Amino acid sequence: MAPLKAVAVLVGTAGVSGVVHFQQEGEGPTSVTGKVEGLKPGKHGFHVHALGDTTNGCLSTGPHFNPKNLEHGAPEDSIRHAGDLGNVTAGEDGKICSLVCLSQMLDGEVPLIGANSIIGRAVVVHADPDDLGKGGHELSKSTGNAGGRLACGVIGFQAAS
Repeated sequence: MAPLKAVAVLVGTAGVSGVVHFQQEGEGPTSVTGKVEGLKPGKHGFHVHALGDTTNGCLSTGPHFNPKNLEHGAPEDSIRHAGDLGNVTAGEDGKICSLVCLSQMLDGEVPLIGANSIIGRAVVVHADPDDLGKGGHELSKSTGNAGGRLACGVIGFQAAS
């Protein structure tokens, strides 16, 4: 069986844009790769949000995708929102390296099929670093205190190549 593929084209403010690719083989974890441009250097929160609604820009994508109703955490934590994908890091040129330079991010909480599928939801890149639920800020356990939403895109199946 061929792997399932999905894509989100990110559109944002102040010249932030990009493309994020998802691929899942069978019932295995989903690989996440991509490229985002126009960010200030440093870490930026990176999440799957519950809604694929961009009628009011990235503000209408809702909260982080959280089908198990857990607290916010890091991708490697057992207690986390399914959509908590941590941070991406933009280099001095404003381009993300961590999604491209890592061979891939693998995550079992963002399947492309099944009851908790991320198809039709949105990917969001935030203005600030995600504190992974450990920052002690009042928003740490809900959003990672990752700040405003710079770019987002709806996740949809990709045509077979």
